Amino acid sequence: MSPAPARACGIDFGTSNSTVGWLRPGVPALLPLEDGKPTLPSAVFFNADEESTHYGRDALQEYLEGYEGRLMRALKSLLGSNLMEGSTEVAGRALRYSDLLASFIGELKQRAEVAAGRAFDQAVFGRPVFFVDDNPAADRRAQDTLEHIARQVGFREVSFQFEPIGAALHYEASLAHEELVLIADIGGGTADFSLVRLSPERARHLDRQDDLLGNAGLHVGGTDFDRALSLECVMPLLGHKSLMKSGAEIPSGLFFQLATWHTINFAYTRQAFADFQHLYRDACARRELDRLARLIGRREGHWLALQVEQAKIDLSAAATTRLQLDRLEAGLAHDIGREDFARATQGLVDRVAQTVHALLAQAGLAREQVDTLYFTGGASGVPQLRARIAAELPRARSVEGDLFGSIGAGLAVEAARRYG
Repeated sequence: MSPAPARACGIDFGTSNSTVGWLRPGVPALLPLEDGKPTLPSAVFFNADEESTHYGRDALQEYLEGYEGRLMRALKSLLGSNLMEGSTEVAGRALRYSDLLASFIGELKQRAEVAAGRAFDQAVFGRPVFFVDDNPAADRRAQDTLEHIARQVGFREVSFQFEPIGAALHYEASLAHEELVLIADIGGGTADFSLVRLSPERARHLDRQDDLLGNAGLHVGGTDFDRALSLECVMPLLGHKSLMKSGAEIPSGLFFQLATWHTINFAYTRQAFADFQHLYRDACARRELDRLARLIGRREGHWLALQVEQAKIDLSAAATTRLQLDRLEAGLAHDIGREDFARATQGLVDRVAQTVHALLAQAGLAREQVDTLYFTGGASGVPQLRARIAAELPRARSVEGDLFGSIGAGLAVEAARRYG
């Protein structure tokens, strides 16, 4: 008699992409969520022209086709922040960020249930080691908010597991002998690490507490690399770091808003436009600020952020990439090299390496004792970051998991373990 499908699902609600895993015998764990693909980009577009709501790749496509409306990405970054209590304007009405998150989580649940052909009342959600750095109260608030939203959209029982542990459970299924593994889960919003002993024998134990030697994490992920690359290499084309007539450097607030996924829409407020007009009068770099005015006036901030994100992806495989920026100025193109990318992100890479070093010290382990370095999460493909982490573990072999699916598949294992 073959084992029955699990009663519960595992949900990886990610900053950039989300997945849902459901454990069944002889079938891949991840459920198809959009166009047969297991990933659903964590994006929502409110189409004001047609008064419709779109999710995932469809949301991005609607935005790029030029429909009037509001695009929201990096929704997970709102958890634990003060923004969570606020709202954004959509088609002339205020929409609370908590309702925005509920809309996406509800859509994720519905798509998973359609793909599975059954309802899910129980779920294990992944969570970063820290939603918020150095703020336990905000971190607890973030998990409580996500749990409340999950129950609001119909989950009766909700529990959590650290995302790197989810990835560890997925990797463990492939092992033939014991390994001491550092899981490096670097997604869109956070970098999370777990040191864990894995083996086929240990996988049969329900209590794995003794196998977990340590966790660490920080709020650095792919969107932070996007922002750093944008501020260093793209925003200067719009006037960032230029001078005012007084000789002072132009204020940077507007550029930071446009370089950060979840604050782009703030650049379109009346107050932001009034601040920009004031800057323009006293600025020297008029040509660059004309481009900025065009960007804001046409609400092209998300389009530019997508170009920067693609440049980051391109530079993970190529030495140079070219941004075509005709929407800012006819014929405008800009080349970025991998050295530029490495320079822009050096501070982020250093912080991640320091976190790995501190985790080893906390666990009382020497660098040479780790057998395997397991990479998952889309941002773990950034070359300078991967090389720096690997340098911290000189004897470990590097293994690349399913960059976008390991966590969801592992959470499906955990969901079956907890709920049957």
